[in-house]
Amino acid sequence: MYKLIFKRFLDLIFSILGLFVLSPIFVMVAIVLFFANNGKPFFLQRRPGKNEIVFSIIKFRTMNEKKDSDGKLLPDGQRTTKVGHFVRKFSLDEIPQLINVIKGDMSLVGPRPLLISYLPLYNDEQRQRHNVKPGITGWAQVNGRNTVAWPQRFQYDVWYVQHLSFLLDCKILGLTFLKVIKSDGVLTPSSEGTEAFTGNK
Repeated sequence: MYKLIFKRFLDLIFSILGLFVLSPIFVMVAIVLFFANNGKPFFLQRRPGKNEIVFSIIKFRTMNEKKDSDGKLLPDGQRTTKVGHFVRKFSLDEIPQLINVIKGDMSLVGPRPLLISYLPLYNDEQRQRHNVKPGITGWAQVNGRNTVAWPQRFQYDVWYVQHLSFLLDCKILGLTFLKVIKSDGVLTPSSEGTEAFTGNK
């Protein structure tokens, strides 16, 4: 019952409330990043959601688009702006995803939505992470976040899918709040891990 009905209801209520409460920060960060990123405060990227249906995730842009002499984007570390580093340190770049939750693309809690290019690389067990909506935070994020290796991170995701409950979501939200306050487990410049997932070996 919680998974089918109440989870969506609570997502909608708390994301609308959260966006309202955080609106001063939202506006302030958007303005600062507007000037820091040449009029582009937001970053949109296509990501797979529930049942691998693709949607556009919304985040604050924390990196510029500087390229090398060959026209290729510079490494993330060289493109992360000073403002972007601060925004990412305190997870402020995640605030716009409340809009994704309101739209129904995401949930407050669930496996993080990763890159489309990873889809062919998952094994059958790892693919279970797409049986639920992706989340702004999740079980993997409160158990090491970006410091956890990909195989372990996927195990956390699948465990969450198999044990999803109201109490578990409350626990994850509480632990997330503590981690954000402490800036625990945050790595820059990459917000989804220091290395790309290259498949199961």
